[in-house]
Amino acid sequence: MKLTRIKYKSYDALKLTHGSLELMVTTSCGPRVISLKSAQAESVGNLFYEFPEPQKRYLGQYLRGGHRLWHAPEDLVKTYLPDDEALHVKLSVDGVSLTQPIEKKTGLEKSIQVKFVSKNTVKISHTLKNKSKKPITRAAWAVTMLPPKGYGFFTLPPKGDHAKGDLLPTTVLIPWTFTDFSSPVWDYHQSFIGVNVAKAKNPQKLGIYNYPGISGYWREGVAFIKYAKPNLGKPHTDMGSSFETFTNGQFFELETLSDLRTLKAGQKIVHTEYWTVLANIPKPSSDRVYTTHIQAPLKKWVGHLL
Repeated sequence: MKLTRIKYKSYDALKLTHGSLELMVTTSCGPRVISLKSAQAESVGNLFYEFPEPQKRYLGQYLRGGHRLWHAPEDLVKTYLPDDEALHVKLSVDGVSLTQPIEKKTGLEKSIQVKFVSKNTVKISHTLKNKSKKPITRAAWAVTMLPPKGYGFFTLPPKGDHAKGDLLPTTVLIPWTFTDFSSPVWDYHQSFIGVNVAKAKNPQKLGIYNYPGISGYWREGVAFIKYAKPNLGKPHTDMGSSFETFTNGQFFELETLSDLRTLKAGQKIVHTEYWTVLANIPKPSSDRVYTTHIQAPLKKWVGHLL
């Protein structure tokens, strides 16, 4: 891994390069992975969304863009606490750990660890630690913001056969009060649900229970992929959501969540995602393309991770 200390826009940051991937992480605020680039897709540039500067605070926080760690369930105060302070940075031979000062209003300490595990795969570990003396019930919530005009997707559980005795449900789709299932944003298929971001005229959000672990975002022939191992059988926030997606047309979010836990003093949650990039693929908006260009290569990729 090659590491360079840089000034990125108004942030102090680190540029981490390994194999085909280049990540930029903020050190003067966050923790945030503010940029992800791939040598396989140089013309696309940063795969993540960034808010233009100067930014305005939203409910007290600069959203900034990129990838962040929040904690759920969403709360107008606890979720949106400012993350403007410098981080504790711990370097390693294959990555970096970034830890935020303790949130005074929650007693939680948030950290993100970036670790390269191959030339085209990076492991992102999200940690919430209770640094207070009181129990705290929260879930780790990993949110990736992506630019508009692309196509999002998340995999559905495998289909069964009614004739062979598959009589029970396997998953639940979880809408919000503003979710419109009739909107052209939602693109329903046998093995996945697609999200037409450009067709969002107002905010749309959807969660899923029993999520198989794979989601992604396609734009200009390149797909950003994230995998989070499902934590089946454990309680989750938001009526059981282990994955959520949001768009308002301006940006798109892929959100994975840990199980909901009550942390005693000193206890922590570690929630892990793996990222990779697929280049030179057609828009995966049909079951045929999705199976060939997303499911088939990622089945082998996930197999190597586990």
